[in-house]
Amino acid sequence: MQRAFGAACGLWLCFATTLAAEEHPVVVELFTSQGCSSCPGADVIFADLAKQPDVLALALHVDYWDYIGWTDSFGSPRNTERQKAYARAAGSRTIYTPQMIVNGMVRVEGNDPEAVAGAMTVQRGQGSDVALTLTREPGGLRIRATGPEGMAPVRVQLVRYNPSETVTIEHGENAGRTVTYHNIVTEWQALADWTGEPALDLLAPLEGDDPAAVLLQREGPGVIVAAASLP
Repeated sequence: MQRAFGAACGLWLCFATTLAAEEHPVVVELFTSQGCSSCPGADVIFADLAKQPDVLALALHVDYWDYIGWTDSFGSPRNTERQKAYARAAGSRTIYTPQMIVNGMVRVEGNDPEAVAGAMTVQRGQGSDVALTLTREPGGLRIRATGPEGMAPVRVQLVRYNPSETVTIEHGENAGRTVTYHNIVTEWQALADWTGEPALDLLAPLEGDDPAAVLLQREGPGVIVAAASLP
């Protein structure tokens, strides 16, 4: 099926709790929809990824399948726009679900386990020369990072997500299914642009109990050079 942007439904703590991101978890963004019949398989794969300690798995529910009989309760036009931005960066006019994007670079069909595993294997071997730490403080989230001299600018992005929620889908292509979704993105905001000099030291307001993640991503959107999360 095609939509306006060429969319296609694919087959297929408070004190000083600190996390250092020198390990550079692999960031996996899943673009999914409760209304897409091809998505439940990808949601299962994604649930396994969300359990892996070296993976930062983020589910972005899109809204462009809402018209086919079921409105995704987590769907957001913001998520759809992020997927479109990735497509534009790749020179494509097509978006689809389920799609996974690994470290902002590798685009794969989300319900193809071999393609997903292959992309993650490649990205695990990339490493990072940017060190990122997060500390939850009484005033918010302290974000510190250091990088090499002359590094390309990155955008500092704060993401909040719901660890899990179960939904019974009553209409549409997945009518009758009950699905538990994981790491559902509820907020995504750009905090600052950073060029590596001076070292980054930023305090971001942080309300509520949802986990928080920070991504340092090159323009495009492009490669994610560092990421970290706190429960």
